[in-house]
Amino acid sequence: MSETAPSVSTDPATPGKKPMSNLGQRILFGLIGAAMLLVSIWYSAWTFAAFFAVMQVRMLWEFYRMMREAGYKPAALLGSGISGLIFVGVFAVVIVNNVTNSNDPDFHVIVGNGVRFAGPALVGIILLLPTVLILREMYAWPREKQDFSPFSNVGVALLGLLYVSLPMSLLNVVAFNEQGYDYRRILALLLLVWSSDIGAYAAGKSFGKHKLAPKISPGKTWEGAIGGFLLTLAMGWALGYLLPELSLTYRLVVAGVVAVFGPLGDLAESMLKRSVGVKDSGRIMPGHGGLLDRFDAFLFILPVLALLQLLLG
Repeated sequence: MSETAPSVSTDPATPGKKPMSNLGQRILFGLIGAAMLLVSIWYSAWTFAAFFAVMQVRMLWEFYRMMREAGYKPAALLGSGISGLIFVGVFAVVIVNNVTNSNDPDFHVIVGNGVRFAGPALVGIILLLPTVLILREMYAWPREKQDFSPFSNVGVALLGLLYVSLPMSLLNVVAFNEQGYDYRRILALLLLVWSSDIGAYAAGKSFGKHKLAPKISPGKTWEGAIGGFLLTLAMGWALGYLLPELSLTYRLVVAGVVAVFGPLGDLAESMLKRSVGVKDSGRIMPGHGGLLDRFDAFLFILPVLALLQLLLG
């Protein structure tokens, strides 16, 4: 009896090639994402707005996806559309506040016409949103496999807009000064957030013994938090080379805000994920999880920075 020849795999991914490691995926897609982010904020105010508007909608979609894991049924499509409008609306308001600095008459006409149309439309949509969400629940009532109140779905849809969309829209406030859009401000914010993460990781790995919030995120330690705080303050000092017009005191205050509220934003999202039983908010970036995982710190940082900028300039 002749032996059967061993089968040969025709899968093009297998011959002699090992799949990319998780670390390799993290590095590759991290570099691609960072390049897209940096180019969008550097090129113009419009590419900045387009990039972050899309990103904000995706972050809200990930929030709604996690809520569906917990059994809720929020109006994800409607909420995502409103999220994009909120970002565009805040961007338009900030642009109008800076339009007097422009000497281009066409720019005045374009912005003026856009705001006259978009402003009332956005206000009307926001005012009618609770009614529309409740009407949606009335149409779908009773829902199968959902024992709790239909108003819970309305609350989750609105919560997503308040937790994700409104804070991210305030990035427009941080990105502009009296002269208009300034990409250096967004770059400085990114450097501060990255410093906080790197300092916390390095100090936590080297010295971490005392848990910061063991029931929410067992890996975080007080030593890591202190390391992140110190490196963020050092970056705040170094940003004097990037933004020399800002005083040292102002830069250190901003760095302190990032160092304190960034980890709190991260803990809040960790609590959210644990409460619904998911590991990552999404899978848009292999090795990195979702966008909400990557920008959760911004949700606590941006409201404080926007308030600080409105008060102090």
